[in-house]
Amino acid sequence: MRKEERHQTMITWDEIFRSGGFPLEESHQSLAWLCALFKGRRFRRICDLGCGTGRNLVPIARDGFEAHGIDFSAEGLRRSYRRAKDAGIDIELVRGDMKKIPYASASFDALICIYSIYHGMLSDIEETVSEIYRVLRDGGLAYITFQTIHSHKYGKGREIEAHTFVQDRDIDCQHELGILHHFSSEDEVHRIMRAFQIIKLELEEFRTDDGAKHSHWQVIAEKV
Repeated sequence: MRKEERHQTMITWDEIFRSGGFPLEESHQSLAWLCALFKGRRFRRICDLGCGTGRNLVPIARDGFEAHGIDFSAEGLRRSYRRAKDAGIDIELVRGDMKKIPYASASFDALICIYSIYHGMLSDIEETVSEIYRVLRDGGLAYITFQTIHSHKYGKGREIEAHTFVQDRDIDCQHELGILHHFSSEDEVHRIMRAFQIIKLELEEFRTDDGAKHSHWQVIAEKV
């Protein structure tokens, strides 16, 4: 992918957040049991990588953790800050690229990356997972969601490599023009996460009100 295409993708996320193109406001359904798992392991420092507008980050902080959010979108971070301020909660926010996480090695007890890691090419995803491994302490946990080929978005737009599409023309994806989507098989997820010990890998599927099918692999893995 050309440099200018990557830059346009980054800009577009600001536009998406401003326009309401990413409508999810409630925290992810897995967050409650994740926080319970983290408490059971006496974790303290949690990172939300690709935190967007803070829908998961603020509840993590509310649950008593030291919550750190990273996103490339300045608009997403602005909305995260406002959400936290309205809730009277302290969070740490950093603007950065998930392929080069701006924290020292072994900085976090746990890291979540929900509905975000797959917005890139396969090599981008592999770089990001390597960075996740680096910033987790030994025994730390990563919770990551990957898109599957059963998603309604699979095959839409322009294919730029195997199973990677850039949204550029399909009418039901107009709010994601210029955004990359990579779709992974279960075997590929195992390959990408090979440095970790996978504790749990399961399929999450649901349909929105318009009938669109969303399909993700949910992975919880430990740095060993």
